[in-house]
Amino acid sequence: MSEKFDEASEIHVLVVDDSIVDRKLAERLLQSCSCKVTVMETAKKALQFLGLDEENSSAGCTTGLKVHLIFSDYSMPEVTGYDLLKKIKESSTFKDVPVVIMSSEDIPTRITRCLEMGAKEYLLKPVKLSDVKRIIESIRSSGDSNEVKESAINQRFLLGKDLCSSPKSWPPRCVCRTRPLMFRNRSSEYPSELSQH
Repeated sequence: MSEKFDEASEIHVLVVDDSIVDRKLAERLLQSCSCKVTVMETAKKALQFLGLDEENSSAGCTTGLKVHLIFSDYSMPEVTGYDLLKKIKESSTFKDVPVVIMSSEDIPTRITRCLEMGAKEYLLKPVKLSDVKRIIESIRSSGDSNEVKESAINQRFLLGKDLCSSPKSWPPRCVCRTRPLMFRNRSSEYPSELSQH
């Protein structure tokens, strides 16, 4: 069941990135949004922290703190961000925890792969405060059924699924919010598949 947050609630975010610069940036942005932040420099250490490593059979955060959100870099040595995402989504304890994948590479197949595995979002580095604020606001209001529904629509649309039963329902109201985030580094304003409609 989703946990409802108010403005005073402290969201605990786990940030996983092997780059100290990106790690510090994410930490500062999240702290500016009143989040408690735990940082890890490898996905392997993050798995240990969550109790999901090979040696630890009982899943659960080793510090006793509840993790509400995870920001993870995609490209890391040994265990990648995708591997971490997969382990989290296969875990009965953490499968409902939103995971945001960060990367400096805008590779459509990678984006699709992460979203299909259950990532909440795929952000291009450097991560911006506006992105972090939007995600935190989404987490705070995650108990609201409309937000959950919109999130599901976002993911289905990004994966190229047909959402529209009639021309009147085009475009889905989430298009403007999601597309610029994922394609902000492209030269064209919109992906080619949108311009056909």
